[in-house]
Amino acid sequence: MVTVTVAAKGDGIADTLASIGPRLRTAREQRGATLTGVSQATGISMSTLSRIETGRRKPNLEVLLQLAKAYDISLDELAGTAPVAPTGRHIPTRQRPDDGKAVLPLTRYVGGLHAHKHVLPAVDGPPARPRQVSHDGYEWLCVLYGRLWLALGEQDLVLSAGDVAEFDTRTAHGVANAGSGEPVEYLIMFGPQGERLRARTPAPGRGTL
Repeated sequence: MVTVTVAAKGDGIADTLASIGPRLRTAREQRGATLTGVSQATGISMSTLSRIETGRRKPNLEVLLQLAKAYDISLDELAGTAPVAPTGRHIPTRQRPDDGKAVLPLTRYVGGLHAHKHVLPAVDGPPARPRQVSHDGYEWLCVLYGRLWLALGEQDLVLSAGDVAEFDTRTAHGVANAGSGEPVEYLIMFGPQGERLRARTPAPGRGTL
């Protein structure tokens, strides 16, 4: 007799499958790729890619292998099972060849808010207006060093160290080094489903809960 064990919903498998779509979208956006570009590179239709990213379709192994290769990411990373580097060990960054941006993941993404540190290299001359993208989600950005050009819709903002911006990422947005002759470092907290940071500092005269 062959016994088949059915995994219960509470074993984490359902959560893992549900989180693959948002991870794929994050990997694509970090590389500045569009659904059109990925579709042309992999042969996977745009509608299929969109349905996978939004969780309306579960990708099969062949599709996952194609996308993992396109994004230069492991299946363990897509599934959220990649080991976390111990404290004090070097965590590899990913660098985009088009603009030289280095991206350092600060959290192991398992759904909800996740954080990255971005570094834009120094530029010699005045930069062009940043290329803008839009997608679902909500973003909180904090400049650590240098001057960052944030093109948000029709607005153009130059942020310096300590400046913070937050915005709905359905608004077209893009960033670039503001041309200060030095690199720019900034943190991003991103909620793919529109999650936001919650301030817990009590108002003056009120105690904490």
